[in-house]
Amino acid sequence: MDLSVIIPFYNEAKNIPIIFEELVPVLEATGQSWEIVAIDDGSFDATFSLLKGEAEQRDHIKVVRLRKNFGQTSALSAGFDSAEGDIIITMDGDLQNDPRDIPPLVAKIREGYDIVSGWREKRKDPFFSRRLPSLIANKMISWVTGVKLHDYGCTLKAFKKEVTKNIRLYGELHRFIPAVASWMGVTIAEIPVNHRVRKFGRSKYGLSRTIRVLLDLITVKFLLTYSTRPIHVFGLWGFLSGLAGFALAGYLTIQRFFFSIPLANRPILLLAILLIFIGIQFISMGLLGELQVRTYHESQGKPIYYIKEIVEKKGALP
Repeated sequence: MDLSVIIPFYNEAKNIPIIFEELVPVLEATGQSWEIVAIDDGSFDATFSLLKGEAEQRDHIKVVRLRKNFGQTSALSAGFDSAEGDIIITMDGDLQNDPRDIPPLVAKIREGYDIVSGWREKRKDPFFSRRLPSLIANKMISWVTGVKLHDYGCTLKAFKKEVTKNIRLYGELHRFIPAVASWMGVTIAEIPVNHRVRKFGRSKYGLSRTIRVLLDLITVKFLLTYSTRPIHVFGLWGFLSGLAGFALAGYLTIQRFFFSIPLANRPILLLAILLIFIGIQFISMGLLGELQVRTYHESQGKPIYYIKEIVEKKGALP
């Protein structure tokens, strides 16, 4: 299988007939083998029955129905597990992504990139409620993760199969896939894509997701920087806290023994003791984290590196 197009749907019944009428001719025109993996993410309208009808009438369509609404991250993860194509394309089911942008994404992948992300350069969404928060979030994510993209929130992306098979998504991490995958040493490109006004239904996102994005950003930063060495983050703060506590304790000891200054009723003494205990706790957390990381990698057989290719000269041994 050359191409797999993954589309999560949640209460998008009115959009389904149109999206298949647009998407199938585009895929057929590529001249490559393809499939569409449609994920029904616990819809309570006619979404599943319409998807089932499409799968019964057309070839190369696979419908995966989830038991309840797990969210877009889980829906995409289910799609990644079900897809068989060498190149995986993800897109929204609300008609705002243009299927005609798929061939340019695939062409860019064929140039050798591992991930190609769409950039909604002329986004057709309200400015204050959607575009402005997205602009701020994209700047912050790029700065924190070091993976510079204009539009992390654009679902229209293309991936090589080996990328999607080696990442695990949780929470709301679907928008961070390029950053999460960057630790494998993937090459990432970004191209402008068309963005259309939503015709039917309403957006499932709003300003309320901002806090979730910020919390997930902290998770991504930790995973990228300290997932294999938690002692470096917890141990650093523990060392600094303990050092400050011992310094204050030494200062108070000198005052008590050399200058006869009493320690009773001095809050700074409690602060010194608190800092020492906090330092011990942080270092202990780091050590426990190290044990958990090693247990996880060894029990799961999860590699700590990924090989892109091996080149060697074939010949007879001397």
